[in-house]
Order: sequence, then C-alpha cells, then structure tokens
Amino acid sequence: MSGNSEGRSVRLEVISGKNLDVPSERIPAGIYVFIKLDETRRWKSTIRVLSSDNAVAWGDTITLSSHASPTLSMEIRASFELGRTLGNGELIGNLETSWDDLLDHGDEPFDLSFPPVRGVHPSLTLKVASVHACGNEDSQLYVSIVDCEFARRTDAGHTRFAEYMASKTVSHLNDAVENFQSVLEQCPVGHPDRGAALTNHAWSRLRGYIRNDLGDIDSTTSLFRDALALRSQDHPDHALFIYHLTAALIWRNSKEGTVVDIHESVRLCRKLLALCSEGTYLRRIGVDCFVDFVICTCNNLPIDASDEGIQLRRIVLELCPPGRQDRPGALNELSRSLNRRFSQRGGIDDIDESIQLHREAVSLCPEGHPDRDTCLNNLAVSLIYYRFAHQGQSEDLNEAISLYEEALRLCPIGHESRDSSLDNLGGALVIRFNQRGDINDVNRAISLHREALVLRPPGHPTRYTTLNNLALALRTGYDKLDASDDLNEAIDLFHESLRLKQHDHPERHVYLQNLSSALCSRFTRTPKNEDVEEAIALCQESLVALPSLHPGRYFSYVWLREAYLSRYRVQHNPADLSFTVENFRLASRHPTQGLPQRIIGSYNWTVVAEQHGHGSALEAYATFFELLDTHLSTRSSTTSRREAAAAFHYARTLPLDGASCALRRHNLQKAVELVEQGRGQQWSLASRLRTPVEDLKSANSRLAHDFSELSKRVSNTAQGSAAIIDRAAADLAATEYRRITEQWDAAVAEIRNVQGFSRFLLPPSYDDLQVAARHGPVIILIASRYSCNAIIVPKSGEPRHVPFPSLALADLEMLKVNFARAIRHASHMGPMESRTDLIVLLRRIWDEIMLPIVKVLMHDLKVKPRSRIWLCPTAAFTSIPLHAAHPSRTKADRSGRELCLEDIYICSYTPTLSALIRARQAMTIHATPSFVAIGQGQPGAGQGTVLATVDSELELVNTLVPPHIKFASLSGEEATRAGALEALRCNTWVHLACHGKQDREQPYNSRFAMRDKPLTLLDIMENDTPQAEFAFLSACHTAVGDEETPDEVIHLAAGLQFSGFKSVIGTLWVVDDDVAKHVVEAFYTRLFKGLEEEGGMMDCTKAASALNHATYTVKNKVPLE
Repeated sequence: MSGNSEGRSVRLEVISGKNLDVPSERIPAGIYVFIKLDETRRWKSTIRVLSSDNAVAWGDTITLSSHASPTLSMEIRASFELGRTLGNGELIGNLETSWDDLLDHGDEPFDLSFPPVRGVHPSLTLKVASVHACGNEDSQLYVSIVDCEFARRTDAGHTRFAEYMASKTVSHLNDAVENFQSVLEQCPVGHPDRGAALTNHAWSRLRGYIRNDLGDIDSTTSLFRDALALRSQDHPDHALFIYHLTAALIWRNSKEGTVVDIHESVRLCRKLLALCSEGTYLRRIGVDCFVDFVICTCNNLPIDASDEGIQLRRIVLELCPPGRQDRPGALNELSRSLNRRFSQRGGIDDIDESIQLHREAVSLCPEGHPDRDTCLNNLAVSLIYYRFAHQGQSEDLNEAISLYEEALRLCPIGHESRDSSLDNLGGALVIRFNQRGDINDVNRAISLHREALVLRPPGHPTRYTTLNNLALALRTGYDKLDASDDLNEAIDLFHESLRLKQHDHPERHVYLQNLSSALCSRFTRTPKNEDVEEAIALCQESLVALPSLHPGRYFSYVWLREAYLSRYRVQHNPADLSFTVENFRLASRHPTQGLPQRIIGSYNWTVVAEQHGHGSALEAYATFFELLDTHLSTRSSTTSRREAAAAFHYARTLPLDGASCALRRHNLQKAVELVEQGRGQQWSLASRLRTPVEDLKSANSRLAHDFSELSKRVSNTAQGSAAIIDRAAADLAATEYRRITEQWDAAVAEIRNVQGFSRFLLPPSYDDLQVAARHGPVIILIASRYSCNAIIVPKSGEPRHVPFPSLALADLEMLKVNFARAIRHASHMGPMESRTDLIVLLRRIWDEIMLPIVKVLMHDLKVKPRSRIWLCPTAAFTSIPLHAAHPSRTKADRSGRELCLEDIYICSYTPTLSALIRARQAMTIHATPSFVAIGQGQPGAGQGTVLATVDSELELVNTLVPPHIKFASLSGEEATRAGALEALRCNTWVHLACHGKQDREQPYNSRFAMRDKPLTLLDIMENDTPQAEFAFLSACHTAVGDEETPDEVIHLAAGLQFSGFKSVIGTLWVVDDDVAKHVVEAFYTRLFKGLEEEGGMMDCTKAASALNHATYTVKNKVPLE
C-alpha cells in the first residue's frame, strides 16, 4: 500500500535476512535488527542464530508511530552474546530510509539491500503496512541496551577491531584491545557482564596473535578459560564460549605444536558437536572446520598407546561418524594405538578391537578406493603380527596372507606403495614357512624382499626395514637348507639394518634380537667366540631397553638362552646351562607374550633339560601343561580346542615323557598327576561346563547358582560360535566367549576362597586321583621314549612302580602293528582254525606287561582274585588288548593250564582317573529305568555297507531285557541322527548296533552310521543326556583314540562317557557278526540274571563282571586254538 505516512502508524515485520557476513570475521552468537527513530526511541529485534548459509529468520513485528519523524535508521548487527548483551555488537549494515520509501512497496514482502560487506550486499526481507493509530504504538521502544559507558567502549572496540581486520593496521588493534580492556576492568569478578568482557578482550588479542601482531598466547587462553567458567552448561552462550577456547588452543597448537592443546581441542570439539545442531553458522564455519583440523592434526601425531592417547583416538572416531570420508583414517589410527598398547601390555582385548576396527575400515574402502591397499595391509598386520603371534590361530595367518596378496595386486610396478606391499607379503610368507615348512614360501619371500630393497635404495627412510626383512628370510632359509652363504649375507644385512636404526626407535629391540639369533646360528656352525659374545651382548642390550612387561622381552630371553646354550654345547661350562634354564623360566613366565610362543618355549625347555640331565625337567613339564591348559581354555568350542592342541603335535608324548621323568626321579605321585593332567586335558576343560556343584550348594548356594548359570552361558556361547563361518562374526563371538569365561574364572576364584573348595577345578592332586581306586586298583601304563612303565594306584598308600625293562617304545609300536595284522588275518579264518599269531602276541603281553603287574597286585598289594581292576593305557598301549593277556601254556607241574588275566581279575578300562571319578560321582540307580536299542543296518550314502544282522541283534536284545523294563527299538528309517540323539537324551540304557568309524585326523568327526547322516562324537558330546547310565557299542573302532592330540583319549566310547554315561562297552577292532552275537547274548544274560530277586533294578556297575563272563563264554565257543 503506498501513501503518505503522516498522522498514521506503521506496522513493520522483519521477516528474514541474508548475506549477513560479519566484517571482523568473528562468529557471532546471533544477528539482530536495530531501528533508530531518534535519540530516545529505538527498537531491537530478537537475536537469532545465524544459519549455515549466512541467513537469519526473524518474523518479528512492531507497530510504530510515523508522525514524529519521517525517516529512520536501520542497522543489522552481530551480537556476541545470546543472553545478556554487552554493547550493541558489531555493525554489519546501516541504512537511512524513510517511511514513505518503505510504504511504497505495498503489502507484499520486499528485500532491502544494504551497502556491501567484503563485496557482498547484506539484505533484509521486510513487510510494511500503514495502520490506524491506537495510542500505544511506541511501547516497545527503549533508550539503551546496557550501561551507556559499557556500550560505548564495547562498541568502539568492535568498530576498531573490524577496521583492524580490514586494514591490518596495528594501531586499530591496539585501540580495540584498549577499549575491551577498559570494559573488563569495570567488570570485576561477580559482574554479570564479566564473561562477555573477557571474551571480547581475549578475542581481539587472539587475532593479533594469529597475525603475529601480539604475543602472550598463554594469558589469552587463560582469559578464554575464565570466560567459559562463567558460562554453565545451561547458559545460552555456553557453546560459543567453548568455541572461543577451542580456537585459542588450536591456534596455539598450530604455531607452537603443543600436543596437550590438540588433546583438549578434540574433547572440546566433541562437546561442540553435541551442542551445535546441523545447519547453524557456528557448526559449519566454526565447529566443522575445527573438527576437520583436529582430525587432520591427530592423524599426524605419533602413536600414543597410553590410556589417554587411546581415549583421544576414540573421541576422534566419534568425530568421524559413518559417512565421513575421513572415518577409515580415524579407524586405522585408533587401531594402531591399540596395537601399540597390546605390544606393551599384551591385553588380547586390544588386538581383537583393533581387528574389528580394521575390518570396518576395509569395508569402507571397496574396490577402486585409493586407500584400499593401505586398509588391507593394516588389517593383515593386526592379524598376523599381533593376534596370530599371541594365539597362533592358523585362520589369522591364512587371512593375513590373502589380504597381503590382494594389496600387492593393487600395487603394480610403479605404484608408490609397492615396496611396502612386497615387504609385508614376504614377511608373512616367512612366518608361514616356519609353521608349515614349505620351502617355496621362503624362496618367494626372499625374492619379494630383494625386489623391495631395489625400490628402497641407500638413503631411503625405511631401507633398514627391508634389510632386516630380507636378512630374516635368508636366515630362515639357512635353517632349512643349511646354506652358509645365506647366513653370512643375513648377518651383514642385519648389521647394516641396525646401523640405520635409531637408538631410541621403539622397535630397535627386534633388530637386536634378529642379529643375535643369526650370530648364534653361525656360532653353532663355526664356533667363533666373538659371534656368541656379540649375540649375548645384543640380547642384554635389548633387555635394558625394554620395560619389565613389554612382550618383546620374551624374545630377548629366547635368544639369550639360545646363545648361552650354544656356548654351553661347545665349552661345557655349567654356568651357561644354568643361565639357559633361567632364561627358559623367564620366557615361559613372561605374562604379556602370547601363550603359543610360551608353550613352544616350555616344550623346548623339557627337551634341553632331558638332554643335559638338568634338575629343572619336571618344572618344565609342569609349566608346559599349565600353559597348554590356559591356552586351550581360550577356545570356544571342542573342535577348536582339539585343533589348538594339535598345533603342538610334536609334543603329543609329553604327558608320558613327563611321567617317565617323574618316575626316574622316584616321584611316583607327580608321575600320576602329570600323566592325568596331560592325557585328560580336553576332557577336563570340557568338564568345566558340566561340573557337579551339589557339594558347593550346601556351602554357598549363591555361588553355586552363579557358577551354574555362568557355566551354561559358557557352554551355550561355545556351541553357538562353533557354527560361525564369517571371520568378523567369529572374532566378535570369540571376544564374547572370552568375556564370559573371564566372569566364569572370577566365579571360580571366589569359590576357591570358600573353606573346603581351595582346589575347585584345579588339576587334581594325587590324593584327589586316588579316589578312583576306591573299588579296585587303577593301573596306568606309560609308554615314553625314555622308558616304559606301569604305575599302580592302590586304594590307599603310595603308588607302586612296575618297570618294563625289556620293552622300549619301538617294541610297543611294533606290537601294536602286529596285533592289527593278526586281527585282520583272524577275521578271515574259520571258527575252528587256530589263531597262532594272536596266541603268541597275547602270551608276550602276559609275560612282559601284565604278569609283572599281577605279581605286584597279588603279592605286594594283596588284591584278591576276581577283584575289579581298571586299566588306564596310554600311547601304544591303547591299541593293545591288555585285558586279553594270556599265557596259553600248561603249568610247570602239569596240573593244568596257567591262568590268564581275566581268570584272575575282572578288568575294565578308563580313559583317565578323573573320568572314572566323575562317573561314580554321578552314579544313580533310576527307579524307572528305560532301555533303547538303536540299530542301523542300511546306513546312508557313503557311510558303509549293509549290515544284515542288525535287526536280528536288536530282536535278541529285546528278548534279553526283562519285561518290566521299559524298552524301545529304533531302526531303519527311524534311526536317524536326530532320532538317535533324542533316544540318548531320553533313556538310561542304550544298545547301539551299527557301523562305527574312527576319524584319526579329525577325531571329533568319529561317527556312528545312521540313515540320513552320521551321528558324530561332537554331536554326542554336545548332547544333553541327564539320565545316562550304560551304553553297549556294538560297533567297530569305538575305543580307538586320536594320534594327533598330545596323548588325548578321544574316541566314541570316551565321548559317551564324557556325555554322562557311567559305564560304556566298546571295541578296538572290527567285530565278527557271529562273535558279536555271542558276546551280546552272554553279556545281557549274565547282567540281568537274578534281577527280579534284587528288586528289578538294573545296575551298570555289574557290567564289567558280566562282560568278563561273556568273553569267557565266547572263548569256549570260539577258542583261539
């Protein structure tokens, strides 16, 4: 609406503004419009926050009388406070206009343009209308903002500061500082405007510092800190004051490199991000720029493995949410810090987190991304040089090499990172060579390192790394090929690499150790004393440089002991052997080194101690088993524990060698403990999940409940992780498993503080194990390369030692082979043909093994004839039918045949003493027993041939089971894997007739053939069988163990016993159908004889006596001769 405004009132709506640049370049708290009618009438709009596109939306309306003054002054001002303001702020634009000019735009919104600021015209969008006067139009006007003096001096300061920023005239800066200083002096502590005065003064000083016109940044930073302290978190200016302090810290860091400033800046940026919403000017111009700067700066900082340094990296990662292009870099930097802390402290959680972070970084750099090769290499480093070195999982090594191969493909000839990729892959191949011995790996590694060295000529900053890596590959190849030229070249390269390595470099100890090992190797070949002296000095230097818990000290101990041992073998100085053993001891106990390395070291300790007759041999064996137990307990499934143990296949005889060592030192109790601990390692670990807590309940019901719940969680987590294929998911599952097992360990530690439970779940002592002999002696048969012996554990008193002086381990191995051959031959013979080979072999078992044992049982221990005895064979003894030992000859006085073992005693087997104890502890007689016969004569494809007699065997069993016993039969289409597992869960007694197959390479895959798919040992072990009592395994190979695991007893019969069955009958070899039928009939007939007179209760403890009778009966029907 156009027209004259005289005598009328005007309604003015300030809608918005744009292009609102602040001349001084200072970030404002907000923008407002200031209208001046005359010296006494003024109006100020609401202070609104500037948006990211330099615009503001107000929507403020005021009605003014226009008759007093035809003109008015309009100003756009920047305010540096959102709350109480100090002064009028900084002028952005000023325009003199008239009411008539404004009214000429009619009723529609219009833009009012102001003079330019830095080349851009600020403007306001207004709407003006003439309205009738009401008499109170000017009620919103006021005279001043704060104290007029404060306002004048503050405004003068802003004006002069803006002029300084435009002209760079230092006198203008000095005037601004003087004005702001004056205002500050008039705002003592407690004054409401002191915060604003501090900030204005500090900001002018900061800009002068940035332009090198003022110094003393420390006092300026202190002013900002004081100002922030006056603005609580709920104050509207809190975020802006944080911004001011952050700016000061960042500028001080950029000029003076103060690391502590960047740490604080990162934390402040995190706060600012939370306080400043997207779309604001402060966020875009201030905070986001700061975030970019601190991220970039932090990425250039040295690796800091302190808790504070890692926390800094975590905050930086928070500043890089998904979607930011710098997130992969932040992930990698945090991972590197975690790797470094892992190196210093050995905390496995650090390396697991590092790997997870690297995996995310790789996922954010798909094919074609310029940083993909870097992320691949970083992930591989964490996998191979940290977690694989600590835990020895082959999956980590394989994955790392695959990642290095991909990274190298992304770095063709001419690529700036090709040298690093060559070096990385070469180093990984050397590690794999040490694991698998494939000479192609080390040859390729040498070739890769030589190519990398060409790309890093003299003067290259990382030439020392490739020199060291090439030397290491050559030295490794020398160990395999015995090429002295390679070793000499390696030593020269190690020397050159060490000369290039700075003395304060954090990895210098590695280079010292590598050179030391090479010198030891050359000393062994050509005993020059200077080589071994230098080797010892290098290791001692590395120990001096490393803190007490640094994982690298382990390798210093390793190479120091090698140096001492090498010198001892040449000079035979007993002190060198003592130094060797002490370094074995220190290495095995070094807490921050990975368990696989320490296990290998303790094994080598046993070898050296045995070779040189050192008194520490028993300590070495005990250390090995302790470390192996701890290592296996970190694995979250039965199969992974077996695979972890199989990695130490060379040590599979160690339980028996340790027992032999104890026997040679006349420590029979220790021998029993060692053989039990070593042979039952995986069963005892698995039994942690199933340990009875009845005794604990009466002592502390809360602990018993907590322990039971944690055991279930450990078991469930272990079973769940076994099926995971994805590597990242498997890592997370392993971390979760470790977290739960740590809680489990804490619960166990608390239980051990309860009176009477100090040895809860610890490896059993001899006193604990002797309980196994409560119902008859247990005979442990030990087959070691050092000696073959038996230990008889009686009901009470000391164990008895029975040496076998005429038997060596090689004799037993041959005896095992001969038995297998004789059994195969006998299986093709008619029932009336004489089994001469078997007769001779069984006579030898009697004469050389069982007769000496029987003499001790009868004469020393006074064990009565027909008593129960238990055999606990080891190694080659497990494949020899000890219970069948038979002299097969006439007595010397011609009064009859000599008695065989089964004529004298009733024999049973037990895989370990602990297994026998556990079975008895869980022994109950069910009031309502149930019996199931499971048979599969037509197994699924690939599981074996048709068994024609299975159905008739099940029918026979049915006729033999008393009618009052609940009986079920499962065969044909119903005898599936799932059906068999359900039958095992729901019945107390089980008869199983089918093909049995022992898998010697993967014993947990040993299986019973079913209609659809096999029922494996792992299935049985993970099955819940709360009612289990007795199992008859009428199948082949059900009691044959594993050759890979260090003398573990892993077979189908043992798996059923572990699962809860108290008594199990199994077989060593293929069983003839007719013989099996005779045994089954005779066994059950004897077992159930007189059952009704005894109250009808089936008792599995009578199984051994019934089996003894059955075999006696069968021998009469099918004699050997």
